[in-house]
Amino acid sequence: MLSQQMLKPFLKRVPSLATHSLIAVSVFSNCAYAATPVGMKYTITRAENADSTKNAMVLPYFFSTDTMGFNVGVGGVVQGIGQEQMVLGGTGWTGADSYGVSAGLWNYRPWFADRAFISIAGMYAYFPEQRAYTNGNIAFEDPRWGSSGSSPDDYIVGDGYSNWLDIKVEYVLPMGSAKEKATSDYHLRNGLLVNGPTSTYWNPLETGTTILLFRQFNRYQSYEDENGDEREGDMSAFEFGVQYDNTDFAPNPSMGSRQYIGYSYEGHIISPDSTWDFVELDISKYLSIGESDWARQRIFAFNFWTGYSPSWNLVDSDGQRKIVEDAPPYNEGATLGGHDRMRGFDSNRFHDKASLYGTAEYRYTLRYNPVQDVSWLRFLNIDWFQLVAFAEVGQVAPSYDLGDLTSDMKVDGGVAVRALAAGLVVRLDYAVSEEGSYMWFMVNQPF
Repeated sequence: MLSQQMLKPFLKRVPSLATHSLIAVSVFSNCAYAATPVGMKYTITRAENADSTKNAMVLPYFFSTDTMGFNVGVGGVVQGIGQEQMVLGGTGWTGADSYGVSAGLWNYRPWFADRAFISIAGMYAYFPEQRAYTNGNIAFEDPRWGSSGSSPDDYIVGDGYSNWLDIKVEYVLPMGSAKEKATSDYHLRNGLLVNGPTSTYWNPLETGTTILLFRQFNRYQSYEDENGDEREGDMSAFEFGVQYDNTDFAPNPSMGSRQYIGYSYEGHIISPDSTWDFVELDISKYLSIGESDWARQRIFAFNFWTGYSPSWNLVDSDGQRKIVEDAPPYNEGATLGGHDRMRGFDSNRFHDKASLYGTAEYRYTLRYNPVQDVSWLRFLNIDWFQLVAFAEVGQVAPSYDLGDLTSDMKVDGGVAVRALAAGLVVRLDYAVSEEGSYMWFMVNQPF
């Protein structure tokens, strides 16, 4: 087993720059996961299928890249089977050099706890040319791999497995809007709320929903280089958190805000060789500026995220080189780069003891729906398309120093096309930075 900094998988990692345009393999396996691991519990009734309590989507797909070759797969997601708020989803794909399956059950409410919800999801997959921006616990001279000043060429690469398993329990507190009922009921017409709230104000005792989180998450990843040398690493950690959400429509908010505070820990309970912890704060705000001739909805969305690892420690090795001890793996903790934060950079490109990140999006929901009258596409249940422009800034540093975290910040920007399909936001984001351009095909708004 390698050290705690070495080869720890990130649940949505896809190898190579070219492959970032085709993350269909994780669209359905992560249908209930966004920037924070907590989600509102809700049911959706669409005016277009008001006689059914189920919302479903099935999507066959294919893609071809330099590293993965030609792949074909199929995925599906359905809400409302067994329990109105429960979601089932899965996908499978195969190609000449890669294969995988992923599935999950989200928001199952046990019979003995009306306000508790259980989710479990996992993936078993093999990828060629996986990247990790880390050199493990090998002594180094500055700049350290993955640090703010590091080279984008400082990574290890190899073929191997990327497996993960997440188990979480969420508890909806009997307060605010959830005082009488743990779930929210959304009634939509053309993908927009019918008689939705006209205002939202911040008061957890009277409005919004507060949810407690307990999560146990596991990762395993292996690398075999061109010489046949193989390395592997695993992780088993816990997360505790609380989220307050007073937005009007959780899948695609137009007003209100959301705050999350979380604490992650891996230690001697189940990982004798690895100890680290991490605290984070995530804040989102949404402002509606109304309709226009071409748009049914126009929204400004803002997100701020910051994190700090108290256990992270930098020690001298031999007077010239250093070693990082008790740090989160490169793809956990204070990490930037990828589909949700700093989308113009490779997955988990930057990681350190502390992080600071901010973004702004302009979301423009079109009146025109080009597939509405296309009979053979109606199975997708697409209610609207959304055009998005966004900009992001972020930085990591070896201490929580605002001077370091706000100097020479990484910057990227991009555009996106998003759609509401069967009550689920599907997005294709394209971002550009000084290190190149990336495309991300994912489920859920990034925040």
